[in-house]
Amino acid sequence: MSDREPPRRRVPAPAKPPRPRGAAQRQPGPGARPVRRPGAGRVPAQRPLRLGSPRPRLRLVGLALGLVLLTFVVRLLQVQAVQAGTYTAKAEQNRYVVHTLTAERGGITDRNGVSLAVSEDAYDITADPTMFGPGQLKITDGPERAAALLAPILGQDQATLVKKLRPADRNSRYARLATRQTPQVWKQIKDLKSALAQKTGTVNVLAGVFADPSSQRVYPNGDLAAGILGWVNAAGQGGGGIEQMLDKQLAGKNGKIRYAQSGGREVPTAGSAETPAVPGSDVELTIDRDIQWAAQNAITEQVKKSKADRGYVVVQDTRTGQILALANSPGFDPNDLSKADPGALGNAAVQDAYEPGSTAKVMSMAAVLQENAATPLTHVVVPNRLHRGDRLFQDDIDHRTWNLTLNGVLAKSSNIGTILATGQLGKTQPEANKVLYSYLRKFGIGSYTGLHFPGETPGILAPPQKWSTSQQYTIPFGQGFSINALQAASVYSTIANDGVRIEPTLVRGTKGADGRFTPAPKPKETRVVSAKTARSVAEMLESVVDDEQGTGISARIPGYNVAGKTGTANRVDPATGRYRGYTSSFAGFAPADKPRITVYCAIQNATSGGYFGGQICGPIYKKVMEFALKTLQVPPTGAPPANLPVDYKP
Repeated sequence: MSDREPPRRRVPAPAKPPRPRGAAQRQPGPGARPVRRPGAGRVPAQRPLRLGSPRPRLRLVGLALGLVLLTFVVRLLQVQAVQAGTYTAKAEQNRYVVHTLTAERGGITDRNGVSLAVSEDAYDITADPTMFGPGQLKITDGPERAAALLAPILGQDQATLVKKLRPADRNSRYARLATRQTPQVWKQIKDLKSALAQKTGTVNVLAGVFADPSSQRVYPNGDLAAGILGWVNAAGQGGGGIEQMLDKQLAGKNGKIRYAQSGGREVPTAGSAETPAVPGSDVELTIDRDIQWAAQNAITEQVKKSKADRGYVVVQDTRTGQILALANSPGFDPNDLSKADPGALGNAAVQDAYEPGSTAKVMSMAAVLQENAATPLTHVVVPNRLHRGDRLFQDDIDHRTWNLTLNGVLAKSSNIGTILATGQLGKTQPEANKVLYSYLRKFGIGSYTGLHFPGETPGILAPPQKWSTSQQYTIPFGQGFSINALQAASVYSTIANDGVRIEPTLVRGTKGADGRFTPAPKPKETRVVSAKTARSVAEMLESVVDDEQGTGISARIPGYNVAGKTGTANRVDPATGRYRGYTSSFAGFAPADKPRITVYCAIQNATSGGYFGGQICGPIYKKVMEFALKTLQVPPTGAPPANLPVDYKP
């Protein structure tokens, strides 16, 4: 091989990038001067670009951010410190729901514990109106759709439900759609609600419908004793009778529950606060359901048969003043007031004021005997007509001059004889009037009975100085003043109780939530006449029923001595204020020699058949008295009747 070095390869120099046109070309190396293009002028040197100072802008941005942060801080302080309570309350209001827990209403029973009024489970159907708006349901007609589904179930008008579901206050979260609905009604709504929730593609317009536990008043015996019991209105308050009279004791005290909710549902983990409801007290009445049934059936049948306006029967225990029955006809069913006659609501036996007629003569006779103005055997000459004052008085029938004993005056129910007898109460007629008035007041006429029953009338009895010329002579035989049926029964119970008047009572006692029975306060007692006078009057009343000349023979009861009195009075028509028709009545007690039960019956404006008290009320008295004696197992005394003479031979 040759020692010479191999020939070197020539590596081409890299191509120079093209120079931009017009750019100055510099000679490589230090001190190189740019090559000037032919014809080009000298380019002046450019000043360096200077940026503005960032400090003003930063200050401006910082100031803006500071203002924003300050606004947030101020608002935060306002929310968390200054107005914390207000916003907390609003949050609580929206988050927490408070519902009333309705107290269970106490029951009402008769004297033997038989239920007359009870409370059963029910529900108040409620809604949250905010859950029916477009924001929740994503539709605009949520209330209309929900109302269309609920209306037939609740039996309400659809438009009314729409108003409740779309209230004027858009923030309202509670609306009561219906009260005291049965469990079956709420089950229907729940089933429909569940069906809508499970159906895909369907808006559940009932999601905001709920139920609050409540109770419903039920009267298991229908119209039996309805006038005594009354009813409970839609607000859950007593609307009449015992329900109204003892509403506070029966109602108890409502409680409340407070819980967190979300979307209309309770949040279990958020806790709740509850104030339990206190149940109402049970009330035990003095009435006997069976005797009440017998009295109500008897008066209802006779009112229909006589085509009368109305009638009443009162049954009372003569020894205690307790009312065993207080029956009215026509009546009503408190379970369904929509079908009731408004005129039949209430209790006419204590609310009607009417002239008693001849049943009031027992008070006149008691006054005459107590004042020693006469005895049952005193002779009284009774003419066919008697002129007194500005009137000519007569008896129910034309008759020759009767020679009667005072006992006979009562037995034959002579108006003229009663006028003559009471005229002996004073040396002058005004004096006699004052004496008679004092006894009428002692018997309870013109005063409330002490029962404190809603709507009770005290009757009308003017003071003697205001008696008209005719009233001086009509009042002794039961016209010119007015009473109610319970007052009339109380008069006869006073005679039966040896002359001591006991205020009538209808409540035996109450049983509270603790199960303790509290007896009713003892009724007030007042002596009206002596025991001797009372027994004499009782013997005279026997003649009304036992003697063939008596007006009350239709009231006889085999095996028992019966004391009774008929009454037939001119009736004041409440619509016109004038006399029209008659008040027919019968009152008495048995056994006459050892009284236990008083029965009073009255019928207003009988228009078919007879209208005399002994004729249409005597049979009712007998029917009810027989039933009561058997129910209470009152044995006959076996004593012979008094058999006082009715007349005498001159």
